[in-house]
Amino acid sequence: MPELRLYNSLTRTVEAFEPADATTVRLYTCGPTVYNPAHLGNFRTFLFEDLLRRTLRMWGWTVEQVMNLTDVDDKIIKRAVERGISIGELTSPVVETFHADREYLRIQRAEHYPRATAYIGEMIELVKRLEANGVAYKAEDGSVYFAIAKFPAYGRLSRLDTREIRSGARVAQDDYAKENAQDFALWKAAKPEDEACGAAWDSPWGRGRPGWHLECSAMAMALLGETLDIHAGGVDLMFPHHEDEIAQSEAATGKPFARFWCHGEFLLTDGAKMAKRVGNVSSVADLREQGVSAAAFRHFVFSTHYRKQLNLSGAALEASVEAVRRVGDFAERLERERGGNDALAEAADALAVEATAALADDLNAPRAIGALFDFIHAANRAMDARGADQAALARARDAFHRINAVLDLVPDAGTDDEELAAWVESQLAERTAARSRRNFAAADAVRKALEEKGIAIEDSPSGTRWKKVR
Repeated sequence: MPELRLYNSLTRTVEAFEPADATTVRLYTCGPTVYNPAHLGNFRTFLFEDLLRRTLRMWGWTVEQVMNLTDVDDKIIKRAVERGISIGELTSPVVETFHADREYLRIQRAEHYPRATAYIGEMIELVKRLEANGVAYKAEDGSVYFAIAKFPAYGRLSRLDTREIRSGARVAQDDYAKENAQDFALWKAAKPEDEACGAAWDSPWGRGRPGWHLECSAMAMALLGETLDIHAGGVDLMFPHHEDEIAQSEAATGKPFARFWCHGEFLLTDGAKMAKRVGNVSSVADLREQGVSAAAFRHFVFSTHYRKQLNLSGAALEASVEAVRRVGDFAERLERERGGNDALAEAADALAVEATAALADDLNAPRAIGALFDFIHAANRAMDARGADQAALARARDAFHRINAVLDLVPDAGTDDEELAAWVESQLAERTAARSRRNFAAADAVRKALEEKGIAIEDSPSGTRWKKVR
């Protein structure tokens, strides 16, 4: 395998990567805040992290991944109070939706999905360490803050000079008294609304709740140790969230918090960052309603490098739907084939070399997809020429499955919708009956009805096969 190289946001360079112990990658990925279903902008980040995870495993390493679920913060508390329910009652259904959406998009399951509310004890212990080290202080209202001035390295990830940080930035948006407007909250004194929805806990500083940044440091170190191999997330988290994670973690331990920081760029809609507040949100539910398969959305996302902004458009999605239809047709043909030839073996070897080299080059998925389609073109031509070489066919299948294990671009063979499947089978039975009566107009009408539902059919000596293409 070639050397795997990743862009490290901390050093602003592409660097050779391997896990510190040469065996297990300790990977922390920032997960959703579960007050609303995650939107497609969030899932672009989660798909970049899925690509990273699958590539790391392709290199033969074990991956120990943690993705946090933020189930206590200002937005969650506000919504829970408005509805007169607890934060747990608000967030649990959203967590279920997240996992359903994640599974639909075939994002591999992380080893750990800790909820912030389950790690309050660890967060309190971390604040106590910071207090003992002289970098945290309790303000007059009972809240505890991190003193940025006492951590000279602050700002090295985002390259922000502390003089540039103004009061009112997200890092300092809390309405609590503090010594410096730049300081961020570690532990927030409880307000009546916190108590009303179960978002307050006992602590050495009185009743309160954790600040937003604290949870990731506490959970990452509890589950993965004090130094991570990779910390990943969206580029919008670099400041203040990841900057503050570094400060509080390293001020507590005296060790580097993460060896590599990897950030994915935004998904745009009509040139604007996708965000709930601007009303251009699209969800996984929207994809399902529009008949866009997981494979098609994965192709759409991976057709642009993860460090470049990506614009969501109907035309781009349609192109991806058609692209993965070609991948699916090829996968079926490759499985039906009975033998290969030298040209097929050469195409397989070229795919293995080119796609692996692309992934090794900072997860260059667009290049890997290009290599895959070059292979499909060459392999189809080779299979048209026929052959009986079983070793060549095995090489082609192995190369295809190995690269697809990372990209996962083959559409589902059928559908999970039992009602739709039953309808399709009944339509095919009607079509068969019409053809036996030589009523070809009726048979064509059935085919057209199936196509309108996104169902493609193919007649063969062994019967009629069907699949959902959109």
